[in-house]
Amino acid sequence: MGTIFHGDNLDVLPTLPDGGFELVYIDPPFNTGRSQRHTRLQVERDAEGDRVGFAGQRYRSTKLGSLSFADVFDDFSAFIEPRLRHAHRLLTPQGSFFLHIDYREAHYCKVLLDAIFGRECFLNEIIWAYDYGGRPRTRWPAKHDTLLWYARDPKHYTFNYDAIDRIPYMAPRLVSPEKAARGKTPTDVWWQTIVPTAGRERTGYPTQKPIKILDRIVAVHSNPGERVLDFFAGSGTTGEAAARAGRDFVLVDQSPEAIDVMTRRLAFAEPTVTRVLPGDEPR
Repeated sequence: MGTIFHGDNLDVLPTLPDGGFELVYIDPPFNTGRSQRHTRLQVERDAEGDRVGFAGQRYRSTKLGSLSFADVFDDFSAFIEPRLRHAHRLLTPQGSFFLHIDYREAHYCKVLLDAIFGRECFLNEIIWAYDYGGRPRTRWPAKHDTLLWYARDPKHYTFNYDAIDRIPYMAPRLVSPEKAARGKTPTDVWWQTIVPTAGRERTGYPTQKPIKILDRIVAVHSNPGERVLDFFAGSGTTGEAAARAGRDFVLVDQSPEAIDVMTRRLAFAEPTVTRVLPGDEPR
């Protein structure tokens, strides 16, 4: 059903065949300039606990462990450009590429992608909007990520309109009962909460993205039996979305913690796990 590569993606990507993937999605480091850390907690109700939750209830938290990585680059463009060129090479003629990034590097990445794919291959800037976290008093709170969608061929690409998940109308009384029941298709602004802290979906990986985002991308931009690639795989969200939708997947990450998380998460799909060292022969 799938393959997980443990290694630097610049060592793995040259071993993958040209035009081998219908869909490539990546969620690289955002160059935030700081370490990304997530601490896993077990929370139990306790009148003498250290946390206050809903309706004033108190809870006791126990630290289970932490995962972290440094998200600092002197030259992010130099880091990401060769990887974007591989993404272009690896797409099928009808394939799509999605880059998930935030406001710090989105405009630089679009310039790079326009040069690699061609400006005519840029199809959408999708905004994932959420409402979580702190609210600074010196600027408007940053509460969105950017997904840049490029097609290998802007006239022929996979877009399964009927597979789009519907969302509720904001004013259902203004449309017919049939339309209200069916819902409407999303726009290029996707409102979706982050992965809930105490939800079953949570893996403990610092930059885990909601599976509903990947479910939508996989369903619309690939077909059953086709191959999906994520070479900044992190917690394995892309792999789970692909596997549950009947797609093959290839995931790449150099972090041992990420490999451990996604191997457990994707055990149901029984993926092959391969360690790739610098200088390994292409497969």
